[in-house]
Amino acid sequence: MKHNLHVVLIEPQIPYNTGNIGRLCVATNSKLHLVGKLGFSLTDKYLKRAGLDYWSYLDYETYKSWEDFYEKNKKGRFFLVEFPAYKFYTEVEYREGDYLIFGSEDEGIPEDIVNKYWENSITIPMFGPVRSLNLSNSVAIVVYEALRQIKRF
Repeated sequence: MKHNLHVVLIEPQIPYNTGNIGRLCVATNSKLHLVGKLGFSLTDKYLKRAGLDYWSYLDYETYKSWEDFYEKNKKGRFFLVEFPAYKFYTEVEYREGDYLIFGSEDEGIPEDIVNKYWENSITIPMFGPVRSLNLSNSVAIVVYEALRQIKRF
């Protein structure tokens, strides 16, 4: 199946967030990639509850590590959503099939990965004393901007 986008989560820790993101992926015909050690089981009741009854429709794949993920998807076009970053998420021209990469709720994307792909790092602007947004909210913001640009509405 051809997907609009690919959502990549590196070591997500909170099942509610991943469940919400899974539901978003089903709604947007995006594939979910789960990379590294997860902070929960894929059979977790909270994960399933947040994903409602849509989890069975989700196209997802798990990977042991970033290296495993990269080896299997290295031909993709990656955008790392992180703070700080090279540019705002609205300054990118997205294309069908892009990979939108997000880090864990507590650590973000590992620094060595961000440094390697710095020119493909993007951020969501924040004002005030907030240092980060909820992971599932961040995924929704960037996914819908990408879909708006590739005219998937």
